[in-house]
Amino acid sequence: MIAHRLLALAALSTLFAAGSVAAQDMIPAEQAVRHVGKTGMVCGKVERTRHAQNTEGEPTFLYMGGAFPRHTFSARIPGSIRDNFRPSPEELQGRDVCVVGAIQRDASRAEIAVSSPSNIKLADIR
Repeated sequence: MIAHRLLALAALSTLFAAGSVAAQDMIPAEQAVRHVGKTGMVCGKVERTRHAQNTEGEPTFLYMGGAFPRHTFSARIPGSIRDNFRPSPEELQGRDVCVVGAIQRDASRAEIAVSSPSNIKLADIR
């Protein structure tokens, strides 16, 4: 399964050819925690989304790399840019995406703090 995903991720390099992220930086969500402290592209299926309306900054989380709450990676979208996303963050649930940015540690998981809708791209991962 992971081998097939890695092959699909390699095919995604053309989507990001204009950016600064190289094909070798494409990281499956399940392995993102191994790349904390680096900038890269984390790809996988959005298992669940959650808009934390009662949390400071009202972030929206995209949980990837396993079913919530045992996921291995999350993308954190600040509430201030949430309305700029097309499709909306909730519409990404169940879809394959790649998230580009600085990979940070959040408890035992990895996380990217999204700064722009351009940091998230729809992907075709098989």
